[in-house]
Amino acid sequence: MKFYDIFNGDADGICALHQLRLEQPQAAELVTGVKRDIELVGQVAAQAGDCLTVLDISLRSNARAVERALLNGARVRYFDHHAAGDIPQHPQFEAHIDTAPDVCTSLLVDRHLGGRHRLWAVVAAFGDNLVESAIRAAQPLQLDHTELARLHELGEAINYNAYGETVDDLHYHPADLYRAIGPYADPRHFMFDEPVFEVLKQAGAEDLARAEDLRPEFADDAAALYILPDAAWSRRVNGVFGNRLAQSAPQRAHAVLVAKADGAYAVSVRAPRSRPQGADLLCQAFATGGGRKAAAGINRLPAEQLPEFLDAFRAAYK
Repeated sequence: MKFYDIFNGDADGICALHQLRLEQPQAAELVTGVKRDIELVGQVAAQAGDCLTVLDISLRSNARAVERALLNGARVRYFDHHAAGDIPQHPQFEAHIDTAPDVCTSLLVDRHLGGRHRLWAVVAAFGDNLVESAIRAAQPLQLDHTELARLHELGEAINYNAYGETVDDLHYHPADLYRAIGPYADPRHFMFDEPVFEVLKQAGAEDLARAEDLRPEFADDAAALYILPDAAWSRRVNGVFGNRLAQSAPQRAHAVLVAKADGAYAVSVRAPRSRPQGADLLCQAFATGGGRKAAAGINRLPAEQLPEFLDAFRAAYK
């Protein structure tokens, strides 16, 4: 019997797994990667008796690998908030899936655990740009404004670290970042004791300053589209930049595109915070697209499809 923890490398995936392992310690093989590396279940050759815990990656994108694992006799426990497709009806499959726009995977884990490690769920919700949900979850914890702001910074810093074409673009491999967080039941102690937070905070601020110097390629009252150059800093900052744009103009939808070396684009879409719907449907209309209602993306948009995407983006949020 082998145990596998399979998780998205962003703040939500890391904090979701951390909550589970604080409550249910279990040595396991870690399977993770950059934020857009979501077809992770297929990296595991699951056998009879193996246990797979999967967090914050789309079931739709991993359906065949999950089916294969179940056929081989493995048990699969799945926590996620992305578009799921058909959910397996199998005695060895345990689903905790909710695609509501105001939840993230860490909040689903928090719900499952009865809030026993909620500070980390708050960090994750902030990192996933679910600011209102994070504040709502934190209310019973009686945090002051300074503590809440620090948790917000930590969530953004962890999330920032997940963005890149490959792990070479990142400051820390997500598995290493998860291991660094592992000893800490309280994220405030992690921020105080470990240099990781300050490293990511400083690097993120530098990358964000570059992005904020750019002008949008298109903007009106309803939507705005930015194109970042083919550079490691662009790949790292596009998620945080999209979240900041969404926070600063909550009535407007935003698309942040990062140029690739072959002329294509990676796309991140943020629905208006005042109307957090439709990002998933917009991106699913293009090959390699997916995500959730409030925030979604396209892994590779060919250059010739850019006008089509812009038209679809404007139509979705006019």
